[in-house]
Amino acid sequence: MLAALKVAITALVVVAIAEVAKRSTFVAAILASLPLTSLLAMIWLYADTGDAQKVADLARGIFWLVLPSLALFIALPLMLRAGWPFGASLLASSALTVACYFAMLALLKRLGIAF
Repeated sequence: MLAALKVAITALVVVAIAEVAKRSTFVAAILASLPLTSLLAMIWLYADTGDAQKVADLARGIFWLVLPSLALFIALPLMLRAGWPFGASLLASSALTVACYFAMLALLKRLGIAF
């Protein structure tokens, strides 16, 4: 029951942003740029475990992995504006983002930052 409620609330947030985007991409971008997914994940983790340290570890991991995720938001609009089809742009920018995640994880390991 609790898992179904979590899914429903999370889905509602995503659908609401998509609906707002039909009217104003600027307002939707503001909403989507908020760390709503991260906040929900932290709330659900704390509600399930009561462990503030796990929430802190999750927040730290999110911080480091937000940086490589920015590759998608740089590459996708560039590809679309260059005339790439949407599907190909999404796939290529997602692949680039995955590559950036691996690069970041390798960098963090070299710097001695562990998850």
